[in-house]
Amino acid sequence: MGGARDVGWVAAGLVLGAGACYCIYRLTRGPRRGGRRLRPSRSAEDLTDGSYDDILNEEQLEKLLYLLESTDDPIITEKALVTLGNNAAFSTNQAVIRELGGIPIVGNKINSLNQSIKEKALNALNNLSVNVENQTKIKRYVRQVCEDVFADPLNSAVQLAGLRLLTNMTVTNDHQHLLASYIAGLFHLLLVGNGSTKVQVLKLLLNLSENPAMTEGLLSVQCGFLIPFAL
Repeated sequence: MGGARDVGWVAAGLVLGAGACYCIYRLTRGPRRGGRRLRPSRSAEDLTDGSYDDILNEEQLEKLLYLLESTDDPIITEKALVTLGNNAAFSTNQAVIRELGGIPIVGNKINSLNQSIKEKALNALNNLSVNVENQTKIKRYVRQVCEDVFADPLNSAVQLAGLRLLTNMTVTNDHQHLLASYIAGLFHLLLVGNGSTKVQVLKLLLNLSENPAMTEGLLSVQCGFLIPFAL
């Protein structure tokens, strides 16, 4: 995979950034219960109360995913996404959430018209995307996230959340081709965005620049943007 960063090194680095100090916690869980249908629980809402820093086990994550899938309450939805997002910062739970079918449940929430819910869903997918196996399921949302990034208000929290997810999804060459038609839009954001937006776009462009297959697209767009400033 010429030009790509070593996947193991990248995953380790991203986990440190997304998951605080995983080594502090010693997570334990019972045998995997793959294939079980999500079941309702009267205590599911309790999992969203109190500290969002609590680390949930597999059974609790299953209840939380059922709650997220079944509720129409925007406040509960947002709390559930925040809780899932924080738990997805830990490598063990990244795999558990995938095995429980949680990625499409979270992914569907990026369609929400509620900007806060949309942001929290993108944040949760961002943490889940640190896991390379999860990326194969998250890639289905990449083009939609690209479209939303350019449609969302400039410098908004939702736009930044989308850019962070795209940055994680382009750490390796596997999914970079999905952004090929959006490079011009990224350079536009680089010109008009504020400091936070510019930094995030630069991180994303840096990932793309390490893939030789993306070089022609990057250079042709750069020339187009630089010509007006040279005149």
